Amino acid sequence: MMTAMNTDTCNPAEAAALREILASRPGAVPPAGWEEVRSFEARHGIVLPEPYRTCVAEICDGLRAGPPYYGLLPLAETPSDWSPYFAERLLAEPFPLAEAWLWEEEPPQELQDSVFEHGSLLLGTDGCGMYWALIVTGPQRGQVWLIDENGAIPFGTSLMPGTPGFTGWVSHWAEGRSWFGDD
Repeated sequence: MMTAMNTDTCNPAEAAALREILASRPGAVPPAGWEEVRSFEARHGIVLPEPYRTCVAEICDGLRAGPPYYGLLPLAETPSDWSPYFAERLLAEPFPLAEAWLWEEEPPQELQDSVFEHGSLLLGTDGCGMYWALIVTGPQRGQVWLIDENGAIPFGTSLMPGTPGFTGWVSHWAEGRSWFGDD
């Protein structure tokens, strides 16, 4: 079960932690500003979850050095290896999963498509079709998930130990810890 988190108000301690980790690193993209964040939200019919929202508006809008391996993407960008098959991102549609789902057999195409397309904002890639996504709508709002051809796993659970949420995910990376807890 995922831990409940406040995704509507930015905790000052989380903002400070993100500022310390991200803002001074080489390759940090300047913040997008509140006008750009609100414009993005209006175009997509969503409100980004905190503390990601404040991070993009005030701290930094991407980091070339990570997390993940190929860098934290600026708002609204997709990784260069993102399939054009999944071109239409429907952020206002709820993310369809509530728990990890490893596709042991071929999943229904409609459900698999919705995992890739609905209710999540791409944060970046670790390559080989492994994408990190911030859930922006639905019950998992504010959680970070790893989505690839094998399934979808939320960060901060027994399958991928750590502190759930965007700040927990960024902090985990900054500490140099393995995503799968085998440090």
